[in-house]
Amino acid sequence: MSDRDVAEACGIEAGYHDIFGHWHAIDPETQRRLVDVLAAGQTAPVPDLAPQPRREGHVRAYQGDGRRVWGLAVQLYALSSARNWGHGDFTDLSRLIEIAARAGAGAIGLNPLHALTPERAEDASPYRPNSRLFLNPLYIDVAAIPECPDLGEWDEDIAAARQGELIAYRAVGQLKLEVLWQTWENFKRNAAAGRRADFEKYRTEAGDALRRFAAFEVLRLTHAPKPWPQWSMKWRTPTAQALAEFRVANQDACEFQEFMQWTADRQLGDCQTQARRLGMSIGLYTDLAVGIDPHGADAWSDQDAIVPGVSVGAPPDEFNRAGQNWGLAPFNPRNIARDDFAPLRRLMQATMRHAGAVRLDHVLALKRLFLIPAGRGAAQGAYIRYPFEAMLRVVAEESNRNKCIVIGEDLGTVPEGFRETLAHWGLWSYRVMMFEREADGRFRSPDHYPAEALAAFNTHDLSTFRAWTESSDLALKRRLGIDPGESDDARAHSRQMLRHLLNERADGNDDFAAVAYVLGQTPCRLVMASIEDILGIAEQVNIPGTIDEHPNWRRRISVPLEALEDSPGLRTVAAAFKAAGRDSR
Repeated sequence: MSDRDVAEACGIEAGYHDIFGHWHAIDPETQRRLVDVLAAGQTAPVPDLAPQPRREGHVRAYQGDGRRVWGLAVQLYALSSARNWGHGDFTDLSRLIEIAARAGAGAIGLNPLHALTPERAEDASPYRPNSRLFLNPLYIDVAAIPECPDLGEWDEDIAAARQGELIAYRAVGQLKLEVLWQTWENFKRNAAAGRRADFEKYRTEAGDALRRFAAFEVLRLTHAPKPWPQWSMKWRTPTAQALAEFRVANQDACEFQEFMQWTADRQLGDCQTQARRLGMSIGLYTDLAVGIDPHGADAWSDQDAIVPGVSVGAPPDEFNRAGQNWGLAPFNPRNIARDDFAPLRRLMQATMRHAGAVRLDHVLALKRLFLIPAGRGAAQGAYIRYPFEAMLRVVAEESNRNKCIVIGEDLGTVPEGFRETLAHWGLWSYRVMMFEREADGRFRSPDHYPAEALAAFNTHDLSTFRAWTESSDLALKRRLGIDPGESDDARAHSRQMLRHLLNERADGNDDFAAVAYVLGQTPCRLVMASIEDILGIAEQVNIPGTIDEHPNWRRRISVPLEALEDSPGLRTVAAAFKAAGRDSR
């Protein structure tokens, strides 16, 4: 079959077309040929799959109250405390909010809190979510639920889960699910009328999306280990009647899933309420992953909203010769616009529900994504365009509706005019000090940074400040067989350039507090400092390109929450931000 035959089989003429919108109507052999066409056309101009709208009805995203503040960035799961179950939870977050507020912070930055798969909790990357519309139940503080049973019989298991440098995800997941089920049984028998009413209120608020998520979770456990594309057609694409009958037959299991989501939602909401009550101008600053697990709940629940048979990634470049395949399913660029961008609106509403600011991971996804056909390498992928400004309009509208600042993670090489367009719609930029350099390697002065932006020294995918200054990150990557992209001499030069900036702006100090002071001098509305850098931790949260070679997303913070407030690191960094004019108290 020729390429022209493939086009005729799809009922389309030669040129650029919405291939993926017709995907489900195409037989498997034709799908395979279309994948070949996509791979072969990798060097062709990027196709426009949706019209680019004019800037009509312009609205800017919510801008907050205008204060320049600093925030504390944490991986919530990594927090250690005397009371949690070996995995940070929402009560830990509540206590961290109190500590940060007393230190003068205006925000707490969090990793994505998206729902993963609790019974496979060791699949721990928060950037490969089962669902972006719902929350990970491992963050629930079970003991804080009024119907929680006496925990005496689990005391030893809870204590064991707290041990070690790495999080025992499997043990924590099994333990929490077991006790949550007992809590659910107690809720059904003994819950107060007010709690029952609030549960029903949440179920009404969450609507059909919650019902489908709960049904999927029960179906997934029933069919395990098969992913949903391998289920029978009845459950792969169930009718509304089939799902209704399934819920009747599995009412208790489905409502248990809804009970966990209600509990997580209310505990997280209480944290944001507390942050604002304590004077934090932003409060919780959350993170939205760029894509979803193709075998997860969101991909199953709204199959027309995603592109099947492809994965999000990045093309080969001088830093990564093989390119990158992130294994994530993307939005369908044509169907995303249906019902005035209903899938995007639902996602924005869920993300902003309990947040004062949200970061859009890889914000370039609003303009284009690099898609790789299944079974092919990154070199055979292609860029697909999205209705950029139409999606920005939706983001801006939801930002205003939810009074939530939006920060676009715009790192790397961005198309000409991209940042200007984001700014036009009121999205803040994301500036990382490591990359803010002149051609000769000098670090840019604070005056160079824009006001509507977040600034930080690094990210979770980069080395910590301590590792960077010691060059231990370079040595680690070499041991792992990864090209660090930088020589020891180049790093030494970078450290010299940083010292030069600190000599000018921070009286010669070259510790992280001095870096915080310099960042605090920028006009950026928000500056973030990671808990790893504040505490002088060397280990990196995540090393891209590794899976089992490095304990990504698994390392527990060595300083317990109870000792954080009195740590020298937090005191000196908070003092540095205060000296730079950033104190929310």
